[in-house]
Amino acid sequence: MQLDVFSDLSERLNYNLSNFQLYVRKGRLLHFDKFAAACHWHPDLEFISVLDGHMHFFVNGETVRLDKGQGIFVSSKRLHYGFSSDSTDCTYIVVAVHPSLLGQEGWIGKEYWEEKFGIHANDFIVFSDQTDWHQEVLLMINRLYDEMDSPKRNPLRLLSSAMALCAIIGDHMEAKKENMAKDQSWTSVWKMTAFIHDHYENKITLEDIAAAGAVSRSRCCDLFGRFVGQSPNAYLVRYRIQKSCEMLLETDRTVSEIALCCGFQSASYFTYVFRKELGIVPHDYRKQPRRLS
Repeated sequence: MQLDVFSDLSERLNYNLSNFQLYVRKGRLLHFDKFAAACHWHPDLEFISVLDGHMHFFVNGETVRLDKGQGIFVSSKRLHYGFSSDSTDCTYIVVAVHPSLLGQEGWIGKEYWEEKFGIHANDFIVFSDQTDWHQEVLLMINRLYDEMDSPKRNPLRLLSSAMALCAIIGDHMEAKKENMAKDQSWTSVWKMTAFIHDHYENKITLEDIAAAGAVSRSRCCDLFGRFVGQSPNAYLVRYRIQKSCEMLLETDRTVSEIALCCGFQSASYFTYVFRKELGIVPHDYRKQPRRLS
């Protein structure tokens, strides 16, 4: 199984198997630009197990350090990303479980999912090797990877293992003890980032982004700094670059076509921003060995 390279900023993940929305891969921070994944969110529950090295992990405005033998659970639709503050590598396993694996919308499991992993639940849990049930979760993550990587992988065992992971987390999830102000702030951020995901190919102003979250421009910048860790414009640019990377690798479109499709005014400006962000021009990026997301 090849290493994970990019996490999508939007909802789409490159699941291992078709029609089975379970994402299980091994990754390394050195494969990311500046040893930092893109800030992203998705409806999936995410589990990380650090195999070697260390990383810092950002979730909805909070940052924690994860060392070898530790890990983290991130609840649904939280902005998050891993990075190295000292440009050192980190090897990890990432598991993402989509709610569709629970079955039909009317099933009781959907209500449980919303109760345990919805907006009013805690954003994340850090796992250490000092707590028994944390150790159990970390072992389950590693076993799930081994099963997915096996030539004789069993889809029923994958499904049962994924559900067992969600179940043990659900047993230990608690409601947030914070006031509703933070919930409302996060809702605004979610709406603003969703607006960027849906309209990145068009001209977008700070006013447009702020309006999507029903906040002022200054409040918009404050919320992005708190929950995303970067400015609205930086987030927009990084998202556009990520989408352009996908198009460079997955389509035969010209650089000029991709530039326009990703919201850049011209191919020359796109090339300038691309090189500034990734240290390489689009043509050379396309010639590199194919990366998987």
